[in-house]
Amino acid sequence: MSRVDLVVDCRNKLGEVPLWDVEEQALYWVDIEGKLLQRYRPGSGTIDRWQMPERIGSFALREQGGLIVAFASGIAFYDLKDGAIEWIARPDPNPRNRFNEGKCDRKGRFWAGTMDDSLSDHTAALFRIDPDLSVHRMIDNVGISNCFVWSLANDRFYFADTLDKRIYRFAYDHEKGALGDREIFADTAAENVGPDGGTIDAEGFIWNTHWDGWKVVRYAPDGRIDRVVELPIQKPTSCMFGGPDLGTLYVTSAIWDLTPDMLKDQPGAGGVFAIDAGVRGVPEPRFAG
Repeated sequence: MSRVDLVVDCRNKLGEVPLWDVEEQALYWVDIEGKLLQRYRPGSGTIDRWQMPERIGSFALREQGGLIVAFASGIAFYDLKDGAIEWIARPDPNPRNRFNEGKCDRKGRFWAGTMDDSLSDHTAALFRIDPDLSVHRMIDNVGISNCFVWSLANDRFYFADTLDKRIYRFAYDHEKGALGDREIFADTAAENVGPDGGTIDAEGFIWNTHWDGWKVVRYAPDGRIDRVVELPIQKPTSCMFGGPDLGTLYVTSAIWDLTPDMLKDQPGAGGVFAIDAGVRGVPEPRFAG
């Protein structure tokens, strides 16, 4: 049994996209609905918060400092010191969509996907933002973009559409940042749970949180379920390895639509949890622009 500890009792409505900064030894994550960026330093226990002007779906650290951010309405740079925002693009003009998940590949390109804000239709898309700030539309007909993971060999890209209740695997051209043939990697429809955010460990296994599933699942590269870690909360949202040796799996979670009666049985809902996973992760790339 893996030990699961509540390390930040922040009660986020929609905590998401944990990101470990190796240089700072700190964990960043957001509360999308709270329009909040948060940072936790395990060494000191301190927590910092930045209030955003609109919902923040995801972000990545920049090589030049600060962040590249997928706000609900578009992509921008954000300065952590003074809060300055420099808009790059608003590439999804559909008013029913907002940006959601986003991560950098190992060439320093930022990938960000939108979602149908009504959680019902495939109106969204996946975008790639290159270091020269050019924006490329990569996939259409997306419901809810989630789980951006690249294989250790950089030849596969894992992408979840939570609305489909599936994780897809694409052939991936690392040099060009191009996607090839798509296949189903995992299907959670039979359990009626949604695959949400995920990450990869140093052994090449994919970790994915299951929204409404009370668990995080470790998938082997062939899609086989290798391990299930039960959680004390219903709506885990994403996970990321951190800590001095990248041996701690941090998991964000959401309160979302849970009622007071439901929350009595999961008082840590909306918090950040730490799991002694028994394996190590890999450092997250920074945006090269």
